[in-house]
Amino acid sequence: MNRQDVAEVLARPISRELLGSSIPARLAYTGVDGAPRAIPMGFLWTGGQLVMATVPKAAKVRALRQNPRVALTVDTQDRWPPRALLIRGTARVEPVEGVPDAYVEASRKVVPAEHFEDWQQGVRALYERMVLITVEPDWAKLLDFETTVPKAVEDLVLAYRGGRR
Repeated sequence: MNRQDVAEVLARPISRELLGSSIPARLAYTGVDGAPRAIPMGFLWTGGQLVMATVPKAAKVRALRQNPRVALTVDTQDRWPPRALLIRGTARVEPVEGVPDAYVEASRKVVPAEHFEDWQQGVRALYERMVLITVEPDWAKLLDFETTVPKAVEDLVLAYRGGRR
């Protein structure tokens, strides 16, 4: 998928809504044992990259250094029709001193405003270092189940309409 196609998918209103929501991204990667993993992570969308942060000794850090290819989904589960933004890319793993601003900004989406300052002080006191995980999408698909559906369903509908069941 070329960059322009990816940018068009990510610029759609539903994509922008999902990327700005408090819904965690489900990050899928391959563990060092070769087994797949999928974990929820808070993230910040910068307009071109998804940025996440974690502790330096997290298992995903070692795994992403070994195999940086990832898939992410940000999806709704509580309304109809469901919405799912699917993204693939390569993760860049970067150790940083202290608590990165992106982590704090991503957390604003989920920490209630009345608790945010106390939360932020606690986090900044706890973490001496963190690791930024940055993913620049190289593939994206929006499933809104009104104008876009999974490819297999699209093929089935086309076959049905063409009388080829």
